[in-house]
Amino acid sequence: MELIQNTADLSAYLAADEVIDHHHPVVRETASRLAGDAADSYDYARAAYEFVRDSVPHSQDSGDLRVTWRASDVLGLRTGICYAKAHALAALLRAEDIPTALCYQRLTDGEGGHAVHGLVAVRFHGAWHRQDPRGNKPGVDARFSLNGERLAWVPDPASGEADCPVLYAAPHPAVLGALMAAPDRPYLWRTLPDAL
Repeated sequence: MELIQNTADLSAYLAADEVIDHHHPVVRETASRLAGDAADSYDYARAAYEFVRDSVPHSQDSGDLRVTWRASDVLGLRTGICYAKAHALAALLRAEDIPTALCYQRLTDGEGGHAVHGLVAVRFHGAWHRQDPRGNKPGVDARFSLNGERLAWVPDPASGEADCPVLYAAPHPAVLGALMAAPDRPYLWRTLPDAL
């Protein structure tokens, strides 16, 4: 699949906003700590990925009812669903000048329907590489990789699943709207977008 930037301006994938608030002290402190142990930008990107994947529990897996959407809140509260964790990873990577996009998959939701799943793409060596910081669990073994994707899930077209090829510089409005409107995770689960 060919990944498609939704803007040709690469600087958009380094920008800070209300969601990917990489100038926030919590994000800056976390990035600084991770960068201090990294040999280069690739090593930093892997460390940031593993930090978000392993140190920020996916709220569905942990049973946390809180809904986070701003990167600094995800890192500060240490909770979030896939979208929120993608926002946190994007902020950490952009804080160290690594272009990062938000991207999505359409997956079955386990209840006979579909839901949009969030992940990121990082730009190294002139190419985009998708990464899934969702968090591992039995049956899910996502890894940071620039040599072939190691995502949590591979979509099954026969089930109506699909990779979305667009690389967004900011969260998709349907995703952000669902996150911001949800008072808790059970409500969010009922209102997740099923397509973009």
